[in-house]
Parts: sequence; C-alpha cells; structure tokens
Amino acid sequence: MRSIIVFIILLGSMPIFGQYSFSGLVSEEHQGNAIYLSLIEDYRKTSRTYLEQIISKTTVDSLGLFQFKGDNLSLDNRLYRIHLDGCADGGDANHFLGTCNNSKSVLFIASNKDILEFPTSFEDQALCTITSTNPKSSLPLEIEGLKEEMVFDFADYRSEANRKLNSEKWFTSFQKFGEDSDEPLAELLIYDFLSDKRNETYAHYLNDVSTNNYYDTLLDRLKTSYPSANFTKEFEAEIAADRQLANFQNAGHWDWRSIILLLLALSLGLNLYFLVARKSNARNTTNDLLQKLTPQEQKIVRHILMDKSNKEIASELFVSHSTIKTHINNLYKKLDVSSRQEIVTLFKK
Repeated sequence: MRSIIVFIILLGSMPIFGQYSFSGLVSEEHQGNAIYLSLIEDYRKTSRTYLEQIISKTTVDSLGLFQFKGDNLSLDNRLYRIHLDGCADGGDANHFLGTCNNSKSVLFIASNKDILEFPTSFEDQALCTITSTNPKSSLPLEIEGLKEEMVFDFADYRSEANRKLNSEKWFTSFQKFGEDSDEPLAELLIYDFLSDKRNETYAHYLNDVSTNNYYDTLLDRLKTSYPSANFTKEFEAEIAADRQLANFQNAGHWDWRSIILLLLALSLGLNLYFLVARKSNARNTTNDLLQKLTPQEQKIVRHILMDKSNKEIASELFVSHSTIKTHINNLYKKLDVSSRQEIVTLFKK
C-alpha cells in the first residue's frame, strides 16, 4: 500500500524536463529523521559518507516518505549516495559519516533529468531496491551482489591455490560485467574494489594491471564519456603509478634509481590531479561570484580585468563616468573588496 502511495506522489510531482526527482519509502519509525543526498566525485571515497560530499538534506515524513528534487545536478551521469540517519539523537557529526548502526545508505548512478524511486523490498528493507528512468542507476547494487558471491567463493577454501584461481575468475567476471554495462562509472567502482590494498585481490591486481590492456581500454572509455572529470585524470595517474610499482616488484629488486623513479611518478600523478582539481574549484568560485552581479556589473568586471580606466569603461558602455563609479562602489560591497586590484586578484586566482 505504501509503495502505491509513493508511486502516486511520484506521478503527481513529475519534474519538468531537465529536473531530477529521487524519492523513496522507509519505515515510518524514521519519521522526522534526516536523510542526505551526496555527490561522489572521488571513486576512492565510496565506502562511507563524507561531509564534503553532501549536497542536499531533507527529512522523512509521517508516512515514511522522502524526496529530493531540483535542476542543479550534472547533465552527465554521476555517482550519488542517499544516506538515512537512523539515530534517535541526530545532530552528531558522526551520523553524517555513517557510523550509527541504524543508518542506511545506497549508491546509485543518475543525472539531472532522472526520476528514481527507492521502494521498500518484500522484506520491508529500505534503500536496497531502485526503479529508475535511467537503466544504469542500479549498477552499483548489482556490483555489490557480485562482491557477495565473490566473498563466498574465497571463503570456501583458504588455500593459496584457491585464492589464485578465484582471483583470475573474478577479475575476468568483474571486468566483463563492467564492459557489458557500458558505463565507466560502474567500472571505476569495480576498479576501486579490485585494486584496494586491503583486499585479497591486490596482489593479483598488480600483476593484472601490468599485463592486461583492459585498463587502457577503460581509460579510453573514461576519456570519451567523461573527458574533463577529475576522476578520469585520477584513474590515469593511478594506473601509471601502479604499473611502475608492478614493474619494480617483478624485477625482483629495489635500487635507489627505482625508488626515485617511483616517487617521481607518484608525485607527478598526484600533482596533476590536484592541479586540475584546484583549477576546477577556482572556475566554480569565479562563476559563483559572477552570479551575484548584474549583467552590467559583470561587464564592468571584465573591463577592470583588462586594466581599463573608469573613463574608458564609461566610453565602452555608453554611460557617464559617475555611473561607472556607482557601479564600482556596488561591486566593492557585493564582493567584499576595497580596490580594483582586489577585484583583479579575486577573479584571476
């Protein structure tokens, strides 16, 4: 009955083209509890909720319903998480981080135009089933199912021979699943799992990454689908560093030249990643600042950045000198600066 109610509400609030709607149903005992929507740009940060990932918050209503909707997400697919704070004494920062035993969360893939519903399962379990207009939304759940199958395989026999056979089998199975999904974001989730140093798969991964061209084809798919995304550049840097590490280990020795080369490769990869991330953040900050200004004020800022005087700006915009002075004073207040040089510094970070 509650699933029918969710469906009716979903139909009644169908977003216009270009808007997303993520709604669902949890137990009524969670009435009033906080529930969070997070954007995951770093595939190495999928194990729990991080404060910097949270982009929206709502609460569960008296029927156990919740909904996130808007038009501010990426037009391309991205990884998201919905996290229910199931703790009775919500408000502690630890609850954001998923440390409360009663908290639940789900990873999914979506874009700005998608409609997703998270109904309760036949066992009344929340956030474990997805219906979506995006056929790729449930791929993270399917990957979790494959992981569980893999764990059972490894647990049957703890011998080295069994570990090696299962590693080869599951690497092939996971990589085929990723390719068949036609979604590089899903493949990054798989890569994060198989290359995790804490997993039994890591030793096999080091050998695989140095001999298998799957990683090169995945990089090509990432560059085609997500050419400017930070996670694409992060993946490229990681496989380059891991191949270097694998080559050193296979060589059977570590001399000082090898160590220096490895450190240089790691440093270059990380510097490239952080440089790109810093530039991306600077662009976003600049765009946010411009959004505070009127179209005329934005034009004046561009002229200031070209080092034009007030008189030159007035002539370009066909207004009086005093009008330009008024606009610049307004700019100082909106941008919280006190000079033209501070404006230049603000927009040329």
